[in-house]
Amino acid sequence: MNILLTGFGAFLNNDENPTEEIMKIFPISIYGNKVIKLVLPVDFNNAFDQVKEAIDEFKPEIIINFGLARGRKAITPERVAINVNDSKQSDNVGNAPQDETINPNGLSAYFTKLPLKKIVEKLNQKSIPVSISNTAGTYVCNNIMYRVLEYIDQIDLDAVAGFVHVPLMTEQKHNDDEFTLPLNTILEGVIDIVKCCL
Repeated sequence: MNILLTGFGAFLNNDENPTEEIMKIFPISIYGNKVIKLVLPVDFNNAFDQVKEAIDEFKPEIIINFGLARGRKAITPERVAINVNDSKQSDNVGNAPQDETINPNGLSAYFTKLPLKKIVEKLNQKSIPVSISNTAGTYVCNNIMYRVLEYIDQIDLDAVAGFVHVPLMTEQKHNDDEFTLPLNTILEGVIDIVKCCL
């Protein structure tokens, strides 16, 4: 089985992105299954291209995209992606779409294929902060979640797929009042999420 995991690079006022660090240190296999890891550009127009290429090449049975949600106080698997790009702040190449549809001919939303309740139960057992999120926002994270779920639907790929946001890592520069988790704790949570999907 092939497992495709993605993170993002630094963006906005985030000098680092824990999801990029996770891609660097995540094992190359888990229970004997190959793990393909990508770090995507924070770019509305081009982030999906790398994911599509990997999907076409490896036909993964698990696809999990990860992103940073500064201000959240838990690892948060997303329930739904909506067909909207909308941001007051630019992506890393200057795009700041306003009230744009991702696909004018597409569905209004796609729901995750991740086992949300199982993930929450597993991370709770480890005392890793976790909660289900009902909004992936309207920035690049939501865009990639929508486009991945739309694409695997279009090509009829039977894959467990979805998006997970993580909070700031303790190793980042941050204000004392911001919630963070140690990188090793985030990594442990991500590994358990993948295991829940196997």
